[in-house]
Amino acid sequence: MKTPTTTGFIRRSAVSAIALFSGLSALSLNAAGLLKIGDPSLQDLQITDHQVKVTINNGFAQTEVLQTFHNPNPTASEALYTLPLPQHASLSEMEILLGEKLIRGEVVEKKQAQDIYQKEAAAGNDVGLAEKSGFQRFEFWVSAVPAMGNATVRTVYYQPIEIDSEMGKYTYPLEEGGTDDAADAFWLQNDTVTGQFSIDVTVKSSIPVSSTRSPLYAGVNGFDEHGNPTFRYESQGGSLNKDFVFYYLLQDNQPGRIEVIPYRADPSKPGTFLMVITPGIDLQPLDQGADYVFVLDTSGSMTGKIGTLVSGVKQTIQSFRPVDRFRIVLFNNSARELTRSWVPATPDNVSHALGELDAVRESGGTNLYDGIMQALKNVDADRVTSMILVTDGVTNTGNINPASFVKLITSKDIRTFGFLMGNSSNWELMEQICAASGGSYKAVSNSDDIIGQILLAKNKVLHTCMHDVTIQIKGAQTYDVSRSQYAKVFRGQQLVLLGRYAAPSEAELEISCKISGQPQVYHTRFSFPETDTTHPELERIWALKQIEELQSAEKLGFVDSKESASAILDIALHSQIVTDQTSMILLDDEAFNRYGIERKNATRTATERQAQSIRNTATPQSHVVDSNQPAFPHSAPRLPSGGGGAIDPLSLLALLGLPLIKRFRKNK
Repeated sequence: MKTPTTTGFIRRSAVSAIALFSGLSALSLNAAGLLKIGDPSLQDLQITDHQVKVTINNGFAQTEVLQTFHNPNPTASEALYTLPLPQHASLSEMEILLGEKLIRGEVVEKKQAQDIYQKEAAAGNDVGLAEKSGFQRFEFWVSAVPAMGNATVRTVYYQPIEIDSEMGKYTYPLEEGGTDDAADAFWLQNDTVTGQFSIDVTVKSSIPVSSTRSPLYAGVNGFDEHGNPTFRYESQGGSLNKDFVFYYLLQDNQPGRIEVIPYRADPSKPGTFLMVITPGIDLQPLDQGADYVFVLDTSGSMTGKIGTLVSGVKQTIQSFRPVDRFRIVLFNNSARELTRSWVPATPDNVSHALGELDAVRESGGTNLYDGIMQALKNVDADRVTSMILVTDGVTNTGNINPASFVKLITSKDIRTFGFLMGNSSNWELMEQICAASGGSYKAVSNSDDIIGQILLAKNKVLHTCMHDVTIQIKGAQTYDVSRSQYAKVFRGQQLVLLGRYAAPSEAELEISCKISGQPQVYHTRFSFPETDTTHPELERIWALKQIEELQSAEKLGFVDSKESASAILDIALHSQIVTDQTSMILLDDEAFNRYGIERKNATRTATERQAQSIRNTATPQSHVVDSNQPAFPHSAPRLPSGGGGAIDPLSLLALLGLPLIKRFRKNK
């Protein structure tokens, strides 16, 4: 059976809903929107409006999605809506307006949420449920859309935004992941918006923005009343089947910098901080030739994506120099080499390889381990070697143990730059592979500038890099800080740390590394404030990062599964994070009181909304802390010129990497 390629509503009675609930949650539904069970006697529920509002505020983005669904039938109907969230995104709010009744969400343990949902739905009461399904997809249940009436669903989530070579990237995922099998014969689909479909983006940056771009959405650029860049796409009707990707480029000649965004509302409790390090270091071009091995997923789940993959690889190979060498490895159920070992990038060799790539077709399973193992053969220790890995990350054949992948990738001195296609992909495994090799990964889609993304990765290894990078915060009591050690940091790469601090204090930041074998130290001083209430959303972003690191460390065998589960549950309930162990139940005030559920999320969202209302009328605040004592001597590296003059290499590195060994604490 095949996964539905779009989305739709589920229509059925409350009794059948309860009977099907447990089995339905296990299905893999990849795209954004609605699912439904076909019933010839009833009309399909309709998506009448889909409105997205995005606010990018320096280090993170807030996404608010407002959707209205209409039930044209004479009986109330239950509904299921699926939404794939971007990597590292934290769901914070969900509200459902049913007629004139508003129900809101609180995060509780998953079984408790399911029990409440089934009980309330069977009683004919208004109830909703949000659950995490898979790596980064959420399912939203609505017990009853009123007969001949509407249900309006509002969701809000936050995600960190990093900059690569002074370019920021935001993605609103809509496109089908295409990575799992499902029941096409059983499920009907509807991805059509009958009314208004709009996406609004506002970029609030203390550093001026020079230009913006959306590859597939022809919107209108402008400015709001405060001078912030804006982008608006609007259509009457449309389909929820293509990712919205938005790039923004900072103005030229920006210095390397250290930015710290703090949050501490109560002097008696710890503070949270987001630190963004943009190195301004002159990393010189390398004169010698480099080796590149392309490891390309040609499994059946790459259907619909193989053309984008091949196009990006072909244009990248055409940009090589004759002193460069390349190999091409294809994998599905097993791996095979398209080239004969290393091939010099001469015009004849490149032309032959491009012809071979044109004949590539997708089929079979996904044996990622075999593909990487084949790529690591014949690595020349005397040359700089990089692996460009493009896959949807669904490892369903061969070795699928994350620890085995880390052991394999660290057996050779090779940097892995991963490109993960599909909204339901295993980004956790890709992150582990790339971090262990000293490389990085990016999520891409058919709506993206994949050619530019690969070219930018190539540009990084043509320059010297920072080796053995260690970041230390001295003079202040910080703890539960995310990754602070890097084997390699490449040109244009930004480093992001999330952590906590115990009390207001003066701090010294020290960044030590080696460049071309020579030790280098960069440092500056700054202060953690006693209070700063501007960005309460940081607490959720930090909490989700802690949960992700615990999950990854558990899979690699560094943390006991029972201890990890206990810590994750504790963090999720305290910070109101939807995880594999927790869900968001939506009820009215009376029902929350009846079940004795504390309104933790209501308190958090009220605090977040108040801070947002203040920020919306204020000039973007600079969070640069090293203006008086600059940490770096040069400007931050910019994007290289377009590859072949056709496409700008726009990209974003997902840098909230995995620390392999870390002490975890539970904090309330």
